[in-house]
Amino acid sequence: MSQPSSGMCFHADATDGANHHLRAGLSLKGPFTSLQVVFRFPRWVPGSYFLREPIQHMFDFSATDDQGNDLKWKRVGVDGVSVRLKSDSASMDIRYTLLAKEMSVRSNHLDTTHLHLMPPFTWFWPERGIDMNRMQLTHRVELTAPSDWTPATQLQLHESEAHGENAKRWMFSTTGRDMLLDSIMEVNPNPPITHDIGGRIHHFKWWDSGGHEPNAQRLQDFVKDMERIASEHHALFGVPDWPDYTTVLHLTDSGRGGLEHMNSQTSMMPRSCLFPDHPDEYRDLVSLFSHEYLHQWNVKRLRPKCFLDYDLQSETHTDLLWWFEGATSWLGDMMCVRSGAWTEEDWRLDFERKMKRHTANNGMLRESLSESSHDAWIHLYRSGPYTRESQISYYLEGELALLCLDTEMRRRNNDTFGACDLMAELVRRYAISSDEAEELGVDYSDIRKTLKSCPGGASMGPYLDRLVQQRNHPNVQRALSSFRLKLVPHATDKEGKGWLGVGLKDASGRVTITTYRSESPLRKITQVGDELVSVDGVRVKSVAHLKKLIGGRAGEEVNIGITHEGILSTVTLVVPPSPQHGVTLKGKGNQRWKTWITTRQAK
Repeated sequence: MSQPSSGMCFHADATDGANHHLRAGLSLKGPFTSLQVVFRFPRWVPGSYFLREPIQHMFDFSATDDQGNDLKWKRVGVDGVSVRLKSDSASMDIRYTLLAKEMSVRSNHLDTTHLHLMPPFTWFWPERGIDMNRMQLTHRVELTAPSDWTPATQLQLHESEAHGENAKRWMFSTTGRDMLLDSIMEVNPNPPITHDIGGRIHHFKWWDSGGHEPNAQRLQDFVKDMERIASEHHALFGVPDWPDYTTVLHLTDSGRGGLEHMNSQTSMMPRSCLFPDHPDEYRDLVSLFSHEYLHQWNVKRLRPKCFLDYDLQSETHTDLLWWFEGATSWLGDMMCVRSGAWTEEDWRLDFERKMKRHTANNGMLRESLSESSHDAWIHLYRSGPYTRESQISYYLEGELALLCLDTEMRRRNNDTFGACDLMAELVRRYAISSDEAEELGVDYSDIRKTLKSCPGGASMGPYLDRLVQQRNHPNVQRALSSFRLKLVPHATDKEGKGWLGVGLKDASGRVTITTYRSESPLRKITQVGDELVSVDGVRVKSVAHLKKLIGGRAGEEVNIGITHEGILSTVTLVVPPSPQHGVTLKGKGNQRWKTWITTRQAK
């Protein structure tokens, strides 16, 4: 038996791409519980913890009822509209236009070549004036776009029809508010690539922002690696019986990002990721896909308790993002190497890159992982030049914490159970899709309790507390030692090279300070924005030139001319040796290491 209709039809028209105007609206049938119907735009989306205020892109709002009457309306609050019905109104339509110019994985973008539609940033939702239980019924979605485009979405397609001379209309449906809001629609002329992975259908839809055609062989390589990675996820969690999965890939000049949804993802990468002989960029593409794919389980089904019923109008804080993002980063990359989409060398190179970022920061002594998670709304998306001194990334540091947790678990249970198995067990016990769920959603105590019930985990509660709730560095060296691996300084980081410890930028022939590294000799005698003019009287021409003037002068006293707020002065300092932030993972690894990176798929 089909789910009853909610009486809501969400519609969008993408035929004015030249102006980036996405026409949208909502048709709403009665019954109404009030003559005053209030609609609000969601202000954030799960996976991106920042209030985006999509209503800022709206204009030309209007409202009519089934009699053709124009209805009075007014704005309410920062994100809402209140519409006044007539006493005999049986239904209503609201219409408006959105400027869809921002190109990111979390925004609407419309031009003459494609539409990327984010439902939460496209449609108002009723907040008052109807029975809110209707939100969980079946909703209808209608999309109009150029006739030579085709859609890719996790929504269920029912039918399509010609609409005018050069347009087509598609009709979709989905059940429940979250399944509609937590989805995407990518519509463009590129044919989708469809493949069966373990009995579940996957769709892949790409688009290039400049109209560049990707290398056919590299594109095929990526399709094959997606199959490998998905199969590795299935080996851990089982093949899900959820609907088809859709991957959208945007290829751009330099943009990068990813955002997960219930049964889909949008990933954005520089188009060079599919150029031949660009292994670093391709490695990043594969990692990004795996990370977002894993979110189907860890975030979308296994959720913090406070995310079971999303309040998308207000900030919703959780201290578990170290798990939901950090653990996803760690395990996502493990899936890459175990599946064969990455080589062992790929894993090592990517780990060395992360360790260089880790050792260049010093916020671990001022912010714990749980604090970083809770404050994502005001920290991660609002970083500044001094961020690295007092804040950490729950992505990066959470990933390293999970590495430590995993190796400690395995040390205590003779390699029979790791953090990947812990995640699978949490999904079994607490995910909204699990038939065996004891309860829905987790908090920290649930993760800690489950860890203690796992093989070797009986006394690991305090260990987890230290990793997550205390302000300290994870002991990565100890974790790696269980594999007979160790971190050593990278060969290019040589003592005596000379170092100022600042981030710099060239702008109109001026070299200015943008950030400070840990222990920078300029930290207390300059400020962000200061221009570095000269070294011992020699005019600084560029960032590269400055490095030459400082290089090889460790231990020497130098005079640096600076300009602060238009005033020229000189500071004197002793150039310190270059710290060894770069590291190399040394050692071939033991049998435990070989087992750790070996596939879990049945042969």
